[in-house]
Amino acid sequence: MRRVKLGDRDVAAIGLGCMSFGGIYGATDEEESLACLAAAMELGVDHLDVAEIYGMGVSETLIGKFLRQTNANVAIATKAGIYQKPQRHFSNAPDRLRASLEGSLERLGRDRVELFYIHRREQERPIEEVMETLVGFIEEGMIGAIGLSEIAPSTLRRAHSVHPVAAVQNEYSLWTRVPELGLIQACAELGTTFVAFSPVGRGIFADTFPDPTQFPHGDFRSAVPRFQEPNYAANKAAIAPFQDFCKSRGWTTAAAAIAWTLDQGDHILPIPGTRSARHLRDCVSAADIAFSDADRAEIARLLPPGFAHGDRYSDTQMIGVERYC
Repeated sequence: MRRVKLGDRDVAAIGLGCMSFGGIYGATDEEESLACLAAAMELGVDHLDVAEIYGMGVSETLIGKFLRQTNANVAIATKAGIYQKPQRHFSNAPDRLRASLEGSLERLGRDRVELFYIHRREQERPIEEVMETLVGFIEEGMIGAIGLSEIAPSTLRRAHSVHPVAAVQNEYSLWTRVPELGLIQACAELGTTFVAFSPVGRGIFADTFPDPTQFPHGDFRSAVPRFQEPNYAANKAAIAPFQDFCKSRGWTTAAAAIAWTLDQGDHILPIPGTRSARHLRDCVSAADIAFSDADRAEIARLLPPGFAHGDRYSDTQMIGVERYC
């Protein structure tokens, strides 16, 4: 697997998104999650992406337990800036970020993380001021590098004028293409790694479509317009020919979808999210797929930009995401 620069170290070009460890897709199973982390180490996946808010510390605590058991050499990225009490809001205030970072380090059993993201930008606070806070964390040795999540290219450029931004994390997949309208290009120009979350479209790019009627209580996707009718039926109809194409080429649908994100640039690092060792092995097999020009043309024909029916987030879920197109 090729390597991608992430802050001050190189990591495997496919990382592991650990949001599901916290229960956002239904109840978690600690044994299953620990087995997935063990599989990641076996497969050479050495970048784990987590956040304070994933299960309100549950995901970080589980990773910390795994690291204490194994002493694995991995790059950890965590995020802060989204708070749920007294109601959901965003804050990039220095004291809030410090408290979040210190809590993350304690749960992870670390005195430093390789990458620390602003999970959502607080619009009332200049990004330059936020960057100064983060630079202070670097100087204290608490973080290795700075990341930003769900931002606009203009925010990246402003932030980068203060200090290099190591990574920008936004949703990017065959059915979520907005980053192509400036953000991926800005990252390439500035030497920033673009971290693509949900490259499998929250499960839509699988060999078998998920059934929204069977989503467990609390599953994040239940509120996503793309998984609601009539959008969902239309999306399945659009993606089914792509499933057939992948099968004809000897690929799983998930692996091909991840390979597509890798194919969009050497600075792109997909982080498929799963807590299943079996699914992770499938995801990592994307690194073995090499598209021909004919493959690229056929994928573009089957799933052109904008094919998806419905938005990627509900109006409530979209709050805090910077829109620029």
